[in-house]
Parts: sequence; structure tokens; C-alpha cells
Amino acid sequence: MNCKAFGLILALLATPVLAGPYQPVDVSRLPQSKQTGLGLYLSAPEAFKMKSEGGAKVLFIDVRTRGEFQFVGASALVDRNIPLIELDSPPRWDARSGRYAMSLNPDFVADVSALAARMNIGKGDPIIVMCRSGERSARAADLLQAAGYGKVYSVVDGFEGDMSRNGRREVNGWKNADLPWTYTMTEGQASVR
Repeated sequence: MNCKAFGLILALLATPVLAGPYQPVDVSRLPQSKQTGLGLYLSAPEAFKMKSEGGAKVLFIDVRTRGEFQFVGASALVDRNIPLIELDSPPRWDARSGRYAMSLNPDFVADVSALAARMNIGKGDPIIVMCRSGERSARAADLLQAAGYGKVYSVVDGFEGDMSRNGRREVNGWKNADLPWTYTMTEGQASVR
């Protein structure tokens, strides 16, 4: 076998393993864990466009934990971090899941409602919710729908995106779409509860 043929075979074998360009989520094939009652979904690039064009008329909430928001980075366009779930305080180990236990933020809907009121966002105005990969944002969207909000969009690929075959979050999501993000936040963006 010559070197060119060997190189071509090696490249073809490696292709599925290597991360490629941004891969959008097919919303017609969303897993149940990413589906919402309203059925309003955005990819990270679509969320960027909606918030960029809508400005203050679109509320953009990051529902990840405070730790994720601070240490993993955040969208440069997010209005506020309001965690849907948070590590229990004091921390306790959950042996069944092999992680620290987390609980639903009982003030989530009230905190979103208070922020929406301050920003003059009504129950019929668009709200974008984003988490790491689209599952918590789906839960957040359903809670906001139950509270009467009618245009809650879940970012289906989230901030970090879905897992690749390599077990890394490198196929989609805000970061992998090369959208503006930062490690810097303001006091007004960060959840302080």
C-alpha cells in the first residue's frame, strides 16, 4: 500500500472521532428531557440572533448553577444568572448518583418574575433560558409556562453543548458556535442567593 492510500484510510477512520464544526440540534428529534410544553426551541446561534436583535425586549436567563456561571463562563448577552437548581447547602454527598446533591431553587419563578417586572417584560414577551446542554432549560421553560409566561424559548444545545463520541462537550452549544462569551460578569448578572 502506498503512503497516499494509507493516509487517506487513516483520515477516513479518524473522521468520526474528531470534533467537526458546529452541529445544530435537530429539534424534530429532541430527547424527552429537552422537550418543553410550549415547544419553543432555539439553537445557540438563533438565541444570539434573537437577543441581539430584540435587545431589552427579550429577557435572556442563564439557569446554570452559580459555580458554572462563574467558572465555566457565560454568554456576553445574558441578562442574569438565576439557577434552576443549586448544590445543597451545606453540601452533602449523594452516593446513588456519585455527586453532590442538588435541589430545585424554590425562588426560581419568583426571581424571574421580579427581573421581568424590572425590565418591563410581560408574560407575552420572549424569554430565552439556557443551561449547559438544554435539559435544565427545558425544565425552567415548563415552570415559567406554568406561571403564565407564553413565549419561553429553551436553548436546546445550551452553553457548552451536547457530548461528542469522545465524551467532550464539543459539538454544539454557545461556546462551540464561537458566540461571544466571557468569564467576566457584573454584580447585576450574578445570582447572589
